[in-house]
Amino acid sequence: MEKPTILVAEDERIIGFDLCETVAEAGYDVDGPFEAVSSAMLAYQKNKPDLAILDVQLGDGVVFPLAEKMMAEDVPVIFHSGHYSGDDVSRRFPRSRTLSKPTAPAQILSEVKQALSR
Repeated sequence: MEKPTILVAEDERIIGFDLCETVAEAGYDVDGPFEAVSSAMLAYQKNKPDLAILDVQLGDGVVFPLAEKMMAEDVPVIFHSGHYSGDDVSRRFPRSRTLSKPTAPAQILSEVKQALSR
């Protein structure tokens, strides 16, 4: 059985690498971290992931256009943000989850498992 692939878009380098390491150590394939919406979009177009963990504000803008594309194609999205409240994001993306930074690895993995099981 193939391992699910998780795309990670995070412009804070240390947080991005920590997210990728957490997900990889749990047995998932990881694509990223991408620090810009443009690079995350290119990666998404090349290899559609099973799930995405997206920081809302990346180096070149807000990630909402990418999230809208993913959700239209039934790719679950977990937003991971230090600037946007969960309420703001969940009103716009009611099928998504929002985690506030900093987030414990166990909580991230719990959200990933729940999102992939839907």
